[in-house]
Amino acid sequence: MFLSVTEDLVRRRAEHNNCEIFSLEEISLHQQEIEKLEHLDKWCRDLKILYLQNNLIPKIENVSKLKKLEYLNVALNNIERIENLEGCEELKKLDLTANFIGELSSIESLKCNIHLKELFLMGNPCTEFEGYRQFVVATLQQLKYLDSKEIERSERIKALQDYPEVQWKIREQEEAYLLKRAREKEEAQRRMQEKKDEKQKQMDSKLGCDSPDSPQEKPNQAEADGEQERCRTVENYDDDEDRKFWEEPTPYTPESRLETHRYIEEKTETYIRVLVKGKPFQLVLPEEVKPDSSSAKRSQTTGHLVVTMPKVCKIGDITQRSLNVVSTLGIDCNSEQENSCSFEKLEVDPSKYSFPDVAKIVQEKERTGQGPIKFQPQKVTEAKKSSDDFENNEDVPPLI
Repeated sequence: MFLSVTEDLVRRRAEHNNCEIFSLEEISLHQQEIEKLEHLDKWCRDLKILYLQNNLIPKIENVSKLKKLEYLNVALNNIERIENLEGCEELKKLDLTANFIGELSSIESLKCNIHLKELFLMGNPCTEFEGYRQFVVATLQQLKYLDSKEIERSERIKALQDYPEVQWKIREQEEAYLLKRAREKEEAQRRMQEKKDEKQKQMDSKLGCDSPDSPQEKPNQAEADGEQERCRTVENYDDDEDRKFWEEPTPYTPESRLETHRYIEEKTETYIRVLVKGKPFQLVLPEEVKPDSSSAKRSQTTGHLVVTMPKVCKIGDITQRSLNVVSTLGIDCNSEQENSCSFEKLEVDPSKYSFPDVAKIVQEKERTGQGPIKFQPQKVTEAKKSSDDFENNEDVPPLI
């Protein structure tokens, strides 16, 4: 199974363009474990800059319709020859650093890219060929820079003069390299088959140790000790396998790079493996689970094998699940939150601050002589309080 460019991946990497892919001009798809290059020439016709470095792409393909593409970076991949770029009419910069290009004559396909000014081939097997730079400089006369080094006019004249002799040397070295690559591919296939067979044996041995359908008869002590020792040996196999894999000398080839990726992917994936009636059953899980809390039991009603594996919940998942439970129980989260939060208000002491009564700013005047006498407001006079020694003598005239 290989990983290709998906629409979801492209949209996620197009956040700077509001996740719109039809008008996308630049996209970075580096370190995405892509093994097949496709769909971009249909979805993103306006691409000008495309980053695909550090993937597992074995071949340049499905980019010929990107007429506006100016910069293509496919460094650190498994590419072995240059091809299918004739349709990229505006291509100005091509980065093929650290690939596996040994067929140097394949650069002749870049003659059609008349705007190509910069080419990077550092870290490829072809750079070790005698006459490598002279051949490239003479073949691609539109280039201005090769491997970050400017091409001088005198260098190009000399390369063109020596081109027939250099071309013959390059052809010979290419043939030798292609024969070497054929042997490497055969050796890689042989090693892969051996490891597959060895892994199957170890898997069968491990499943025999972890079988849930164990016999009901209790084995004797000698058999139990032997079984425990075999189980311990199987458990130590993983550590020995890791040590052997990383310490074993391996040539740096596209096959070994892909094998390393597969090995790391296998070690990091989550799976369940059960032995049912002597036959192994393995299922890769899409999410991480808790193995200590998992169980495999047979249903007493249907007889089916029921495997229960709780997921490893992240903080965000726990919060969301809690909210879902609360909403299911009919609890108003907003009211709960409001009641749980208390606010202190700033109170003003009225004894320290007095404010005028707006309604009594204008005093009401006495209304006299208005309307009938019976409706006129009457004066209410309070009787003055008299003292105890006061005598009311009617003969004495009033003071006022």
